[in-house]
Amino acid sequence: MSPAGGAPALAGGSAMAAANAELSPRDFAAIAAIMHSDARIELTAAKTTLVQSRLARRLREYGLSRFSEYVALVQSDAEERHAMVVALTTNHTHFFREPHHFDHFRDTVIPALKRKQGPVRIWSAGCSSGEEVYTIAMCLLGPDRTSATWLRHADVRLLATDIAPHVVESVQRGFYADSVAAGVPEPYRSTWMRRAPGGFVMAEEARQLVTARVLNLFEKWPLKAAYDVIFCRNVMIYFGDPAKEELEERFVSQLAHGGHLYIGHSERLIGPAASRMRSIGHTIYAKPETRG
Repeated sequence: MSPAGGAPALAGGSAMAAANAELSPRDFAAIAAIMHSDARIELTAAKTTLVQSRLARRLREYGLSRFSEYVALVQSDAEERHAMVVALTTNHTHFFREPHHFDHFRDTVIPALKRKQGPVRIWSAGCSSGEEVYTIAMCLLGPDRTSATWLRHADVRLLATDIAPHVVESVQRGFYADSVAAGVPEPYRSTWMRRAPGGFVMAEEARQLVTARVLNLFEKWPLKAAYDVIFCRNVMIYFGDPAKEELEERFVSQLAHGGHLYIGHSERLIGPAASRMRSIGHTIYAKPETRG
């Protein structure tokens, strides 16, 4: 996202001033307060250098030489405020990350989904650039085209959401550089990815399963269906315990009975959500079926 109206090209001196701007404790505290208010992300003083380096570009684009000026801008400009939140959000993932989750998904969950009567809904929350949701799609499609035939007669939809518009656009494009696609094992890559200049594009069969949307996890969710599976991995590590507890409770409430929740390798359920779910593997949880 660029400044409204487009920023003029900066003289070398202005760009250098922005690059050398120091982030004071007061300005850091103001930025941290916005991050907590808008995205519930906890920024400690140890992140000062990271915040300064990521926001230096925003100062350059606006021709600002002091972080105090930038803080004043984001406090009055909603668009730039959102751009700052996005700039300070970490987006890092890769295909088949934490493979034990996908082993469980293929071996235990997919057979049950194939037997299900009615629609199947799966959510990749905090999807980043889409490697996770397309890994899920390839697992559903299977290692060859014959194994994907069940999807022709099934109502299966995958939702991918993230707070950052530019990574949601990456999901929609479905393009991955050679170095990224190298993480996709055979035969999935040769079956469900197509060679393109500089990399690979996800096959149409995979892309048709996925809907990508911008969503702040702490705002109202426009979700009507109960979800059979939710992946939210390595997202909650950036939140404090109250935010984690709130988000986990909302995920559990959004899950169908018998549904599964996958979280990151260093995360755990806390608060009311922990009592409503059953641990069935490392960072894998199941919501009990209803009785009666």
